[in-house]
Amino acid sequence: MALPTSSVITLHINGERHTLPVDHRTTLLDALRERLDLTGTKKGCDQGQCGACTVLVDGRRTVACLQLAVAAEGREVTTIEGVANGDRLHPVQQAFLDLDGYQCGYCTPGQICSAIGVLAEHAAGWPSAATADVRPAAGPPLLTSEEIRERMSGNLCRCAAYPSIVEAVTRAAESGAGARTDTGPESKEPAA
Repeated sequence: MALPTSSVITLHINGERHTLPVDHRTTLLDALRERLDLTGTKKGCDQGQCGACTVLVDGRRTVACLQLAVAAEGREVTTIEGVANGDRLHPVQQAFLDLDGYQCGYCTPGQICSAIGVLAEHAAGWPSAATADVRPAAGPPLLTSEEIRERMSGNLCRCAAYPSIVEAVTRAAESGAGARTDTGPESKEPAA
């Protein structure tokens, strides 16, 4: 008896439900771009090495080219299209814009989603490979340039906008973006 090779799944993306039939081999990236026309998430290497396809799944960074769409069912997916709060840009988006944290812009959606994830991880006290003292009693590490570069190292920028990206992540962190819980459309509130 042959097992089915496709399923109808429901994805929760940027606060909206999308039900669609997918082949079990369909990646989340292909479902987003090809099936749901959410083309902000870019296909770079298609091997999980460049980070251009980074999205947030349940608030954690995920390279969508390696995540199967069926495995994202029932989880909250946030793409670059869902990080702004209406017309108000997310602090990370604003910092990238203000500090030229992009050049050609191809990697920028993945960089921004990754930076949002980095700031949340740092706010939660998670150490990185650059963290000198990983003991829980040491508390959260300072978010130095070295910490940011290490935490963002999975996202490549072929234009080499790295100094501006680090500066943008630093500014967003200073604005309190890591402590924000209103990423995406599920918690839209008017600006004060």
